[in-house]
Amino acid sequence: MAKINDYYQKKQLMEKLAAELEKLEKDQALKGELEFENKVRALMKEYDKSPKDVLQILTAIDPSVAGAKADVATGSRPKRPLKTYKNPHTGEVVKTRGGNHKTLNEWREKHGKEAVQSWQQD
Repeated sequence: MAKINDYYQKKQLMEKLAAELEKLEKDQALKGELEFENKVRALMKEYDKSPKDVLQILTAIDPSVAGAKADVATGSRPKRPLKTYKNPHTGEVVKTRGGNHKTLNEWREKHGKEAVQSWQQD
């Protein structure tokens, strides 16, 4: 019986999606956007240009076009600040951008987390 229930649920979903698609196809704003897309694609084909080429041209015209896209595309984030810790018992200095440093972990095991945190220098 589970298969028949699944079948009817999917059939209802298909009917709902078909109705939404039909509504979208009647939308004048969408028709305009699709027409624009088709004209851009035809122009790209006529001049033998790729979407990447078009994006470079648009970036040259308006640098803000690539600004938002470049940040997302690189996947980079700002570097963490460099923290310096000095062990008062040994005088040893550790500089790290992350908290999972081998020497820091050893110090935390030996002296406690709060103590090691107090060794951080500005």
